[in-house]
Amino acid sequence: MADLNIELKKNKKIYFASDFHLGLSAFSRKHEIDREKKIIRWLNSIEKNAQAIFLVGDIYDFWYEYKHVVPKGFVRFMGKIASLEDNGIPVYFFTGNHDLWLFRYLQQELGVEVYEKPIELQVNDSNLLIGHGDGLGPGDIFYKILKKIFTNKFTQWIFKWIHPDIGIGLGRRWSKSSRIRKSGKYEPFLGEKEFLIQYCKEKEIEKHHDFYIFGHRHLPLDVEINVRSKYYNLGEWVHNFTFGEFDGETFKLKTFEDGS
Repeated sequence: MADLNIELKKNKKIYFASDFHLGLSAFSRKHEIDREKKIIRWLNSIEKNAQAIFLVGDIYDFWYEYKHVVPKGFVRFMGKIASLEDNGIPVYFFTGNHDLWLFRYLQQELGVEVYEKPIELQVNDSNLLIGHGDGLGPGDIFYKILKKIFTNKFTQWIFKWIHPDIGIGLGRRWSKSSRIRKSGKYEPFLGEKEFLIQYCKEKEIEKHHDFYIFGHRHLPLDVEINVRSKYYNLGEWVHNFTFGEFDGETFKLKTFEDGS
């Protein structure tokens, strides 16, 4: 049984995007506000047709929730998400490697559902596997070790005792090393060496999925896993501004405002 089932209504669609990296410290505050406004324009543009929206990880470039403090900023974006939920359009968040310390704040304040691992989504007769994509497949051993450390409850407990000005500052300094800041518009495609392609092929042996939807890679991808199954990577919203659109039968990768 799928983790989530959606009976898609006539003329409705499901939308997917990932890797907004809101608050990216590599850019000026004005640049980041302009990016945030662009994301909101996209959300406004799909609102009429959207039955559900999936935001598939690394929505924030850094996030940590203290008991009484969260990183400042993003008020336009979070207000829009709250409005979508209030208007009956569910928004599903996935944690990524940059915002894996999302706890309960977004659920409580915005009403969204947050997933920490890939989920199966059944839409009418189609079966999708959705996740951010970090730490999946073979290789990337160093990151997998880091992720175990960062998701450890004791590590999180220690971090919460660091003053927020210092803790969030440290996190944003760490995010400056993000490859999205260094890679420019396109990262190299690694073909069969792509970890997520290998992961999809492994999962397909275990169970058939019509579509595999991931982020993390920062590269818009449409890859055939077999004649019945495809892997899509959603790209990112720093350079490419790409997103996925699913009408219950066909999945399309699109670019918002031509990436301008």
